[in-house]
Amino acid sequence: MKRSILMIVLISAMGIVSTASAQNNGEFGIFANYFRHGSEPSTNLWGLGGRLSLNVHENVQLEAEMAYDFNRSFTEGFESQTTGTITFQRSHLRVLHGLFGPKFQTGGGPIRAFVTLKGGFIDFRFDDRPATFGTFASTVDELRLSDVSGVLYPGGGVEFYAWIFGLRLDVGDEIYFRDGVRNNLRIAFGPHIRF
Repeated sequence: MKRSILMIVLISAMGIVSTASAQNNGEFGIFANYFRHGSEPSTNLWGLGGRLSLNVHENVQLEAEMAYDFNRSFTEGFESQTTGTITFQRSHLRVLHGLFGPKFQTGGGPIRAFVTLKGGFIDFRFDDRPATFGTFASTVDELRLSDVSGVLYPGGGVEFYAWIFGLRLDVGDEIYFRDGVRNNLRIAFGPHIRF
């Protein structure tokens, strides 16, 4: 009886594995986001994001992603004749990124290179509330009331896959248009799952 149950479980698992590996309809991933705001004063921001990619061809995917960069602390130093003091202050600057566009990639093997060209929006806001999921949700809800700028994102990167699990690194220039053209370095890295 135990052997029969074990055999059924193994055969079912093999069927699920073969079905999952045979399918490659798209990818879902989360990532850590680094955004170097290039305008003066230059600011380094870190955040989290997620993306969904759907295959339209073996070498082309349509991809949507959103990232939320948390506020950043900065240091100030004050010199006096007796002691020096360093204080940490919150900038209260947060950034919400939303991008959509095609991703052109090499074949479906375990290592793939890709380039992408996406359009979307960027929203800069000053918010003194703590960075929580509720703060993120209200930021998305209030987008219609915000001063949102258009974005063009040319980028590229590499993906490494073992079965359905992978890691992805991409680097690009997130260009936004407000009082001229603003170039900003953006790097994202994180795990992905094929489905």
